[in-house]
Amino acid sequence: MICGIDLALSGTLPGGWLADAQQIELVLEKLAAVPPQLLYLFIGIGVAIENFFPPIPADTFVVLGAFLSAQGRATGTGVFVVTWACNTLAALLNYAIALRWGRRVLGTRPGRWLLRPRQLEKLAGLYNAHGSKIIFASRFLPAFRALVPVFAGISHLSFWRTALPIALSSAIWYGILVYAGAVFGRNWKVILNALNEVNTLLVAIASVLAVVITVVWWKTRYHPHEAEPVDGGEG
Repeated sequence: MICGIDLALSGTLPGGWLADAQQIELVLEKLAAVPPQLLYLFIGIGVAIENFFPPIPADTFVVLGAFLSAQGRATGTGVFVVTWACNTLAALLNYAIALRWGRRVLGTRPGRWLLRPRQLEKLAGLYNAHGSKIIFASRFLPAFRALVPVFAGISHLSFWRTALPIALSSAIWYGILVYAGAVFGRNWKVILNALNEVNTLLVAIASVLAVVITVVWWKTRYHPHEAEPVDGGEG
């Protein structure tokens, strides 16, 4: 059963929207036959994986769960709690991994190619000054939502300054999706069309931001007085 759902979801578009009405009907039909406990597990795992593999369409899992709540196969509260908790915990796991091992990785030769010591200092300074605001805003942007907890960990931002904006932004975003999906569950084309338009705008914003960050990263790669570091990570 789950394999069949996965195959149907494999036809999603890059932005995370199901390709056509026929696929949506197929997925909803398969999910409707899944026991509620397994349904919540499926939705929770789908949402959590986005934090480790951004192409996974977390929004799609949330909306599908909301549609099913409108059909009585799940509850809106249950879908919201599962998606919010799984997404938040997965993001904080990313943060914890980066906090523990991030700087050690950046101390290796490949890591220094990604971020040179001077760049890491500037990143840490930026996060320590505005980290919570950066995290909150970025969690609404595709791809960036998976990266900001990692950079927060690398910058050694405190747990609560990281966890609170992640939890709040996830609650707002998934709360809106679950509510809209539950309200328009019988007419899911309305919410999917709206989500398509919103995600198109968010992808455009994220793309512009990615270009700006790439330019800044490249321009700050080298400094005339910065010596090439000797290979070898932190102990």
